[in-house]
Amino acid sequence: MRTLVVSDIHGNLAALEAVLDEPCDRVVCLGDIVGYGPEPAASLRLLRTHDLIAVQGNHDRAASQGVPPRCSARFQWLADATAPTSRGQLSADDRSFLSALPHWGVVECGRSRFMLVHATPSDPLYRYLGPDPISWREEVRGLEAKALLTGHTHIQFDLLVDGVRVVNPGSVGQPKDGDPRAAYAVIEDGEVILKRAAYDVERTIRAYERSRVNGAAVSALAALLRVGRVGEWIGSADRAAGPG
Repeated sequence: MRTLVVSDIHGNLAALEAVLDEPCDRVVCLGDIVGYGPEPAASLRLLRTHDLIAVQGNHDRAASQGVPPRCSARFQWLADATAPTSRGQLSADDRSFLSALPHWGVVECGRSRFMLVHATPSDPLYRYLGPDPISWREEVRGLEAKALLTGHTHIQFDLLVDGVRVVNPGSVGQPKDGDPRAAYAVIEDGEVILKRAAYDVERTIRAYERSRVNGAAVSALAALLRVGRVGEWIGSADRAAGPG
């Protein structure tokens, strides 16, 4: 069975469509289907047309339950600026689906057992851990799986930590590792391959421009999508009062 692993789609429909061109038998999603992006409802509904196993991300919980996403301080103004887009597009059924997603899961791929979580096993929605093996040691201790699939940081990596493989497929809709292409992974016969897919970034930016999202937020998010890296523009919360 060929499994497509995606995370942090963030309502970027163009990026999701490009990744779903990858042949697969099922899709595993590590959360944050919505949040920030201009087309959250269409992204969610496209994902649901596939054989899907998914866990909840902090932005999925925020959009479906009306609670803060508790994202990093630099991104909070962007989360606030784009939150009405999710609230306005998501139907009651969409919100019910997102709200019911579990915080963790397990999937068998070949002879390998993978644990699924958006952030970390100890804090499945909110803790940020990057590609540092030492930081992951406490998280994988006692884990009843030989591999862990995680998202949240928007950074693609593959680590071996005390005998446990920790894989982050990166972000489909908002990469932050310097490569603007949509990031994902494929698992076949228990082997994980990290991959990227080019997509029409300007199409996503045009979707932002058609939305009611604050103009300063659109400019910041457009810059992020074009370069795949967080710049000085992201933390300028005072710009949230700009035109748009």
